[in-house]
Amino acid sequence: MTFPAITAFYAALLALLFVGLSGWVVAGRLSSDVLHGDGGDAELQKRIRCQGNFAEYVPFALLLIALLEASGGSLALVRGLLVVLLLARLLHPVGMLAPKNAPRQFACRGGGIVATFGVTAVAALALLVRTA
Repeated sequence: MTFPAITAFYAALLALLFVGLSGWVVAGRLSSDVLHGDGGDAELQKRIRCQGNFAEYVPFALLLIALLEASGGSLALVRGLLVVLLLARLLHPVGMLAPKNAPRQFACRGGGIVATFGVTAVAALALLVRTA
C-alpha cells in the first residue's frame, strides 16, 4: 500500500473549502446575532446546511478515494473522481443560495449533490472490484 498523495492534495484543498464554509457560517451568525442554531434566519440556515452537507459527504468520499489510490487503483480514475468532487462541492453552495426552483438551483445544488453521490458510488464500486 502506498501513500495516497493525490488524494492528500485534494483533501487539503477541500479542507480549505470547508474552513471557508465554516467562516461563512460564523459571519452569518455574527451578522444575525445568533449564537446557537439558525435563529429562524433562512439565509443562515442555508449557510449551515451548506457546511453540514459538506461535512456529511466529503470525508467518506475522500476515504474511499484514498483507499482506492493506496491500493494501486488507476491514478487517472482517482484524479478524475477528486476533480469532480472538488467541483461538485464548489457548485453546491452556489445552488443553495439560488432562488427556489431557479435553473441555477437545479444545476448547481442538484448537480453538486448528484456528482458527489456519483463520486462516492464510483469510488466504492472501483474499490470493491479492486479488492474482490
